[in-house]
Amino acid sequence: MADAINIDGVECLGYTMWGPIDLISLSTGEMKKRYGFIYVDMDDKGNGTLKRTKKKSYHWMKRIIETNGEALDD
Repeated sequence: MADAINIDGVECLGYTMWGPIDLISLSTGEMKKRYGFIYVDMDDKGNGTLKRTKKKSYHWMKRIIETNGEALDD
């Protein structure tokens, strides 16, 4: 993204990740594949406390946002 902006002059108005929290798979209804920055305590049968816990990727993304993407070069 940085190369597209800085080298090619692409105008980037924003970038959105898939989703901030773990999502139920629409095609299978499963929770076993986890994509979000925030873990949701829930299993494939809907059992769990629904407690949210920040993953390592949460802190990574937070730093990317705070540095306006400059941390990608670290």
